[in-house]
Amino acid sequence: MSGGARIHPTAVVDPAAEIGADVFIGPYCVITDGVRLGDGCWLQHHITICGPTEIGRGNKFYGFGSIGLPTQDLKYAGEPTHLTIGDDNAFREFVSIHRGTAPHSVTRIGSNGNFLAYAHIAHDCLVGDNVIFSNNGTVAGHVEVGDNAVIGGLTAIHQFCRIGQFALTGGCSKIVQDVPPFMIADGNPAKVRSYNRVGLERAGFNEDRIRVIKEAYRLIYRARLNLQQAVEQLRADLPSSPDIEYLITFVTNSPRGIIR
Repeated sequence: MSGGARIHPTAVVDPAAEIGADVFIGPYCVITDGVRLGDGCWLQHHITICGPTEIGRGNKFYGFGSIGLPTQDLKYAGEPTHLTIGDDNAFREFVSIHRGTAPHSVTRIGSNGNFLAYAHIAHDCLVGDNVIFSNNGTVAGHVEVGDNAVIGGLTAIHQFCRIGQFALTGGCSKIVQDVPPFMIADGNPAKVRSYNRVGLERAGFNEDRIRVIKEAYRLIYRARLNLQQAVEQLRADLPSSPDIEYLITFVTNSPRGIIR
């Protein structure tokens, strides 16, 4: 255990847990063996963190969070699985995150995310950087969420779906196929309604980049083309750029198919 940690007398911290410097562990927290807690983390109260779990620097955990518990997958038979979390995330009240299912599999959370109350991330998920999970945003197992995505309140995402970078889901949406990058999906079942102009502007995209993404949205969703035809038009009509190449790669490598 590193120096400078402040641990409330009612907290239960396994001696084998690795606690970084300047960590605060509040009342009634439980930290098990196999947990590595990075410098500057803050645990408000009643936080349970189970290992094997590795947590980076500067993360904040608010009351009644449940982090790194075994998967709820019925196939799980107690094998060693893992959870890794990056730096500077905020996990609000009652957030739950589970470890992987298969032996040595990993649930992975990036950095600078904001996970609001009751958000749930199931086993084997891969969540990028700078994401927002609104209240009760729920992802099933093996879901991938790209950087800068926003998961709306009460959104439910089916297992093995992917949410692209800078995508947004509307509140109470039911997601059963992939949401392409830069798009807004909303409804039950969800449909792609538009491109995420406001999110792109807030992220600093200039007007030229946004204009190309808008045209890509039109070709995929408004031009009455099938997906293969739309991709051909994307390649033929739009200037090559990392945004368009990422979009094309995403939609052409979609095991579940994209929301149309």
